Amino acid sequence: MRILLTPLFVIFLLKDMFHFALIVFTVAAISDGLDGLLARYFNQHTVLGAYLDPIADKLLMASAFVSLAVLKVIPPWLAVIVLSRDILIITGIAVFALSDIHIEMNPSLVSKWTTVAQVLTIFLILLNPMIPGIQTIKWLLFWITAGLTIASGLHYVYFGLNVLQDTYGKNQKS
Repeated sequence: MRILLTPLFVIFLLKDMFHFALIVFTVAAISDGLDGLLARYFNQHTVLGAYLDPIADKLLMASAFVSLAVLKVIPPWLAVIVLSRDILIITGIAVFALSDIHIEMNPSLVSKWTTVAQVLTIFLILLNPMIPGIQTIKWLLFWITAGLTIASGLHYVYFGLNVLQDTYGKNQKS
């Protein structure tokens, strides 16, 4: 559902219909939460879901950050940081897949906080991009989001390098 909502979300942003974009973003976020909750509650995890869920998340968040940067509502450097981290993660997963290295990657605490900061940033912007006197809070949130996103990206690099070292270190000892 989030994948299907993303184009509608972007259209609302580009048409300067931030309230409707906020509704779509909120529905997408709630559906993501419910999906995860129901999957855990009923212990129903599928291979397709394991691939589609992060793709849907990345697609929605990347679309939000790029669209808002293009509209000059958020600073472009923030969108670059968010997208760079996602590209880094996807590239790492592809390298592992091509190298036939099987990994189980659970989100770290910094990754979870990164997601919260990114969602809060988008939510605050969509709530009303021109609320008087909120500039300081927005800029503080931009910097917190950037810092957490960078920290999370570095954590994934560290994790990936450790996996590679363990994998190739074992092969050399054998």
